[in-house]
Amino acid sequence: MTFLPADLYARIEESMPIACVDFVPVREAAGRREIGLILRDSPHGRVWCHLGGRIQRGETIAAAIRRHSRDTLDLEPVVPLNPQPAFVYEWFPPAIAPADGTVFGDDPRKHAIGLSFTITLDGDPRPRNEALDFAFFPTDALPDDLWPGCRALFDRMGLA
Repeated sequence: MTFLPADLYARIEESMPIACVDFVPVREAAGRREIGLILRDSPHGRVWCHLGGRIQRGETIAAAIRRHSRDTLDLEPVVPLNPQPAFVYEWFPPAIAPADGTVFGDDPRKHAIGLSFTITLDGDPRPRNEALDFAFFPTDALPDDLWPGCRALFDRMGLA
């Protein structure tokens, strides 16, 4: 993959939406559904959030999910060749956020279009890179310190 210089990528983020994969590990434990979240530093402080990131040019959606899972949890998830999102969710910087009632997440860094998936993990996550920690939470007992917009995303994905 070819990487853009940081200043050029910053200009692109300021100019157009960025296509991303957002994914949430899901499991059943003791008869309850749980979702996996990472703890990370963010523009909102230290928060819990789903996993994911941008899709690179020439990369399939499935490959992007696998890459972000490897980079963040050191796990290779099983992902079908043509995964279909559970929901498509938008993230906006406050200065350009819609005021028409659209539900969206807050990301001061960029306008992103998140193709949102649930996945199953096979193995023990080992948080690394942006992930300071990883934990599963019952869907009815999510942490209070979530990245702004995550709870609405989880609701729309049928997880919370």
